[in-house]
Amino acid sequence: MEKEKIIVSVIGARPQFIKAAPIEMAFSKFDNIKFYSIHTGQHYDQNMSNIFFDQLKLNNPWIQLRSGGKSHAKQTSEILNGIEDALIELKPDLLIVYGDTNSTIGASLAAAKLNIPIAHIEAGLRSFNRKMPEEVNRVLTDHLSSLLFVPSNTAVENLKKEGITKNVFLCGDVMKDIQKTVLESGLIPENGNKNFYYATIHRPYNTDENQRIINILNVFNQLDKKVIFAIHPRTKHLLIDTYHHNLEYKNIEFIEPQGYFDNLSYLQNCDCLITDSGGMQKEAYWFNKKCITIRTETEWTETLENGCNHLVFENLNDIQRLINNSVPSFNNTLYGENNASALITEKIINFIND
Repeated sequence: MEKEKIIVSVIGARPQFIKAAPIEMAFSKFDNIKFYSIHTGQHYDQNMSNIFFDQLKLNNPWIQLRSGGKSHAKQTSEILNGIEDALIELKPDLLIVYGDTNSTIGASLAAAKLNIPIAHIEAGLRSFNRKMPEEVNRVLTDHLSSLLFVPSNTAVENLKKEGITKNVFLCGDVMKDIQKTVLESGLIPENGNKNFYYATIHRPYNTDENQRIINILNVFNQLDKKVIFAIHPRTKHLLIDTYHHNLEYKNIEFIEPQGYFDNLSYLQNCDCLITDSGGMQKEAYWFNKKCITIRTETEWTETLENGCNHLVFENLNDIQRLINNSVPSFNNTLYGENNASALITEKIINFIND
């Protein structure tokens, strides 16, 4: 009888629910794999939990830590400590981490110090902006990992320039897998909105300074179509309570942050996405939607080709011109063929059985 293998998957931030879902579903087909999910509590969102652990029939996390609402250093250290205890108890054959969050680096450090192999899903991405905590997290995680699953040839080259060539696998993007599954399952709700732009802005450099976020809102208010803005409660609180700003904008409809399915619904129905998110740039691309990214750089450089995505930061008034002048041409095979989770699962099983 084949020996049972133990795999631990660490999630903590909202996008990691999305990335982990197709991986857990893929591993559920193997009787000799014991798959544990650990939730660090970096972000906690009941809506996301309901969607991924109830509607997609995923197992509840084996343990949930309480690392949310702290500084980067304190949060990372708490994750490291909590994950270390869990790994000592579970003794896994492999740890899976996703993306570039504090949960990613905290879990990777804990596993590395215990000599547990690490598989990094979404490896090789680079913004080349070390002022972003995410950039530091992803670079360090890549250099700690035994298996590196990358979404693009650009990511392969990024790793090669840093001397990482062993066990680097071009597999596509797991977020593309889950988006296809949701579409085919008819799980995206109707929201009745048409002829609008969808906006999600959350990064501190866009939201934490009074004049910056007000400048963004003023530009949104002058666009030629209604802007539906999923505004984070923290940003709303800063504007109203801290800056005593009135959120009366005739052209902007403010809504709460959306769960995964509802977010896809707005993306599917909008005429353009305006965001500073990383993952949503890809999701918009896969829906063949124009994207304006309010950042100076992007890890997803391929989306910038053929007018599909545009970077805007200083000259916010360029947003309308770029929306009007952009005639995008989309590549339906960008970031894979909707089989990333199957490819990743195969490589991991071969590695732990070797």
